[in-house]
Amino acid sequence: MFLPTSWHPVANRLPPDYLAQLAARLPTPSFPPESQWLRAYQLCPAGATKVVIIGQDPYHGPGQAEGLSFSVASGKWPPSLTNIFKEMCDDLGCQPPFSGSLVGWAEQGVLLLNRVLSVSPGRANSHQGLGWEQLTQATIEYLAAQPQPRVYWLWGKAAQGLASLIPAHQLALCAPHPSPLSSYRGFFGSKPFSQTNAYLQAHGLTPIRWSDV
Repeated sequence: MFLPTSWHPVANRLPPDYLAQLAARLPTPSFPPESQWLRAYQLCPAGATKVVIIGQDPYHGPGQAEGLSFSVASGKWPPSLTNIFKEMCDDLGCQPPFSGSLVGWAEQGVLLLNRVLSVSPGRANSHQGLGWEQLTQATIEYLAAQPQPRVYWLWGKAAQGLASLIPAHQLALCAPHPSPLSSYRGFFGSKPFSQTNAYLQAHGLTPIRWSDV
């Protein structure tokens, strides 16, 4: 398991062979498959990252997780993704997309990261504490140390534990997780889409075309 070249500075923040040792101790089978564990990094180079969306861990149902937080390649949308699209439409006044895959966001500079990047089938948060957290924290530390303006969406308690790492020249948007269990506590109406694009435009960056998924 290796990070793409643009993310090597993140690997350098970890002990030698950390990722190989992590891969060796993760239970199998897992969602997503091992080939997609680092897909968020593969689709969004470090230097192109403008927005970081951080969730908890991947979907644990078959055929759902595809290595990008909240994204599904096909089929019925999970409730969290349905709520994300509902907030997007309410925030931007747009129509809901046809696809639940968020590859289009990743290709525009949105790093779709979970705090933990794998899960055992049918067991939510089952890989918590096995080592992914060190990688995702090192990722945020690296991005936060750069002078570029960036936006971080910290959804839920697991993601919000990283809030103290975000410097003043970057923007952290904290909200409850979009899961139906917590979305009514302030996720709806948080307007992350319009806030993010306003911030990017104010800093001379191209806004994200959120409806292009």
